[in-house]
Amino acid sequence: MTLQTIAESIHGGPDSQGVPQHDFSTNANACGPCEITVSALKNVDAAHYPDPNYTQLRERLGSFHGVAADRIVLAASASEFMQRISAFATRIGIHHARVPEHGYGDYTRAARVWGLGLDAADNVPVLHWACEPASPLGTRDSAIDEWLNGVESTCDIRVLDCAYVPLILDGALPRLPPSAWQLWTPNKALALTGVRAAYAIAPAHVSPEHLALLRAMSASWPVGSHGVEMLESWVQPAVQAWVLESLTTLSNWKRAQIALCESLGWQVVSGSLANYFTAALPQDCRMDEALDALRKQGIKLRDCASFGLPQHVRVGVLPLHSQAALKEHWNNKGVFA
Repeated sequence: MTLQTIAESIHGGPDSQGVPQHDFSTNANACGPCEITVSALKNVDAAHYPDPNYTQLRERLGSFHGVAADRIVLAASASEFMQRISAFATRIGIHHARVPEHGYGDYTRAARVWGLGLDAADNVPVLHWACEPASPLGTRDSAIDEWLNGVESTCDIRVLDCAYVPLILDGALPRLPPSAWQLWTPNKALALTGVRAAYAIAPAHVSPEHLALLRAMSASWPVGSHGVEMLESWVQPAVQAWVLESLTTLSNWKRAQIALCESLGWQVVSGSLANYFTAALPQDCRMDEALDALRKQGIKLRDCASFGLPQHVRVGVLPLHSQAALKEHWNNKGVFA
């Protein structure tokens, strides 16, 4: 058997140069971190193991979403769950995965690690990924239309990445098909991406045997005490109110940032529902040199080449002083042909 070389993951955020002063490369909530959750994290009991079954946490998450606690599956992170459910798909006899045309690279990476083909015919079971709002474009995902209009019973494993659902702006409504797993990662909405913890909600049709198998495929204690505290905080009404209030600020910043990018000659891709958007840089701009020049000034943008969108950047919405820094240094970088 010939092993396929698996490319390393590409992410926004801190890099070998440290934490960017103006980090447009991640989609974390720029209004954060949420001080209520930060305060709770300061009182975490890190001297003891969490409950290995996360009994109370699963009950609280289940109550928050209106589902039975047995349908909650804890994960170390969204990326860990992507690997685990890809392994699970292989374990139950699924041989293919289907991913968004432009999407998070870890879907594809996990498929390749576990030998799932990405060229499935229409009539074979697949592990099917969707993300709405999608990343990097922030738009609706057409797979959701199919899932909502089709039958709920399916041989596929459908997974909706809900990473950015809490950050939908301007009153747009989320779509959560009942036939799909929901994968939630509140650390983005809380602007606490350094705390790793996530959870998935199984569709009602998933059997207890399959749920038990998926849990058994996890390492023991996938979520540590700080992750438990963050997820406990996530379901508190005061924290939800903080997130909701932040959306108004993010919407105002987003409008100003889109106007700024257009004034710089960037072509903003329309349709983003979330706290980020993509834009094409001018064709006479040397992309790598531009991003390097900005990085040296403490400004980081996310190159979208790994998403299949060369000459595009994804820009998370940041406060006005960061936007002013982007404007100042973009005009001084000198990287046009």
